[in-house]
Amino acid sequence: MAKSAKLLAIKRGKVLLVRRKRDRLWMFPGGRKRARENEKDCLRREISEELPKLKLGKLALWEEAKVKNRFSGRRMSDAIFIAKKASGNLTIGDKKEIDRAAWRKPRGLRLTPTSRYIRDKVFPKRKRE
Repeated sequence: MAKSAKLLAIKRGKVLLVRRKRDRLWMFPGGRKRARENEKDCLRREISEELPKLKLGKLALWEEAKVKNRFSGRRMSDAIFIAKKASGNLTIGDKKEIDRAAWRKPRGLRLTPTSRYIRDKVFPKRKRE
């Protein structure tokens, strides 16, 4: 089982990201699992804490990433879910941890290592000819 869960929501070429207050890095919403909690329940709880007015449609497991992160060197253990639909106001619930939430283009931002991994899998760089 994964240790944490992340949300991948895409709308018109933009992804839903939140910015951590402590280091101002952008990341996909989500967080660590609690004891006796499955990954999907973890994600729904984290979203309700971080973005309480966000409404999610059906969640589908996209990937369970159990790899060594090439950027940070740490082992990742994340269940990454795709939301079929995400709507509502991006009001911040946990203001101690997060200071912004936005639909952003996935490139040109300072992302956490795990979020860079997810972005590069979903939006690989195109090779120029």
